[in-house]
Amino acid sequence: MTAQIETLALLPGEGYIELYKILKVQAMIGGGGEAKFVISEGKVTVDGEVETRKRKKVRAGEVVSFNGESVQIVTAP
Repeated sequence: MTAQIETLALLPGEGYIELYKILKVQAMIGGGGEAKFVISEGKVTVDGEVETRKRKKVRAGEVVSFNGESVQIVTAP
């Protein structure tokens, strides 16, 4: 079974979005503090690798996964 991957478009002119903001914006987590906690606990992956940097710059093409949900970052339309 393949899980559906949602997409999140970067804002025009932005080259990245910080990891904890992705969890917040996509409602994968309750808030920023909780997002930072689960990241620091090693529960979030970027392109399949565990990521513990809360402010990691996630760029277009990368896939963030947490708790069975995944989101791919895309460039602004």
